[in-house]
Amino acid sequence: MKDFTKELTYKTSRSSGAGGQNVNKVETAVTVMWKFSESDFFSDEEIELISIKLKNRISLEGILQLTVSESRTQLQNKKIATDRILELVNKSLIKPKPRKATKPSKRQIEKRITAKKHLGEKKESRKFRF
Repeated sequence: MKDFTKELTYKTSRSSGAGGQNVNKVETAVTVMWKFSESDFFSDEEIELISIKLKNRISLEGILQLTVSESRTQLQNKKIATDRILELVNKSLIKPKPRKATKPSKRQIEKRITAKKHLGEKKESRKFRF
């Protein structure tokens, strides 16, 4: 897990939701931004992977951003936003294992066919005949 928190920039804004009159005067919502293409922590291959997997969260300027306004305090929102962006990027770097095509065994094929025949016979026996 790579920690690139030094490259993150933060912007605050007024948050909606709980907080009473405090909501109208304190900027508690935090937007964390990261220009991932200029990162020193990741290789070109990893940057390409991030841009592909997180393309719907990246702006036209190439900035990955995430806004959090869950908590009533700016500090907690900043911590939540940092943790989320770290988790998001580190999850995007995981490459799924390629699926290996396998063939069902003869026993499995036989079992499936007998089950189908049994079900067909059961339905056939339900038919009303004169």
